[in-house]
Amino acid sequence: MITEPRIPDPDGFYAALLAAHEGRSEAQSADLNARLVLLLANQCADHDVLLACIQAAAEEDPTTTNTP
Repeated sequence: MITEPRIPDPDGFYAALLAAHEGRSEAQSADLNARLVLLLANQCADHDVLLACIQAAAEEDPTTTNTP
């Protein structure tokens, strides 16, 4: 699992993510996040990496996970 930043334009990505949530209710934003997670997981398509990401996201500090 890769934990170092690799997004070419992280500020632009974050701005686009915030814009996608703009005007949505909390429930609609949660639904958007769920769809986004599933789409990104499908792009990765590596079962072991996805499980490592779930584990890392559930931890307090995901950067401490050193799974290849």
